[in-house]
Amino acid sequence: MVSTPRRLQRIGLLGGSFDPVHVGHLAVARAACRRFHLDEVHFIPAGRPPHKPRQELAPFPHRYAMVALACAENAHFVPSLAEAGADYSGRQPHYTIETVRRYRREYPHARLYFIAGVDAFLEIPTWKEYERLLGLCDFIVASRPGYRLEALRLVIPPELLGRTASPARNVIALRHTAVHLLDTVASHVSATEIRRRRQRRQSIHGLVPVRVEEYIVKLALYT
Repeated sequence: MVSTPRRLQRIGLLGGSFDPVHVGHLAVARAACRRFHLDEVHFIPAGRPPHKPRQELAPFPHRYAMVALACAENAHFVPSLAEAGADYSGRQPHYTIETVRRYRREYPHARLYFIAGVDAFLEIPTWKEYERLLGLCDFIVASRPGYRLEALRLVIPPELLGRTASPARNVIALRHTAVHLLDTVASHVSATEIRRRRQRRQSIHGLVPVRVEEYIVKLALYT
């Protein structure tokens, strides 16, 4: 009897400040799950973003708790402590390449997809060891109206591109990985606007999951 090769586990990595996590994040994760048949999407609250050292964030335990509440609504979503640090304070800076390498060690046989917004991806040349990072995992880039695949290609070093173009639509083939454009998600929700609405004592209903809204209100976050 010939055994059927087992399909590699597919894991999406969705990083961000999640200050707070909102319905836009969840929409991107659901769309990525459907299109790329992901087994799991790990939501990774950032510690202290190295590129935003002065950014004031809600304490890591709050941001992680909100992510955990949001993930509880979907069996494929997993809250991650990958950037919590040894003391779980989330105060240490973490670089994306370090987080991806950690997942590579913990899931050596999985196919990893790093999920990022198009604005973040266009800044990837400023990321630590970004050329190595592009070879460690696939990227799923959540786009907005007006962005085309060629805009993403411009920030990728030519030497990393595959020798032949990918026949698939919205895919840039690299030597060992690929960059995929996810252009089916449009969300105008932003964490900045949610925090502003809280400061003005305005409702955030519908902008965040219900459990997250209850958490924010109960603990008077962002007021």
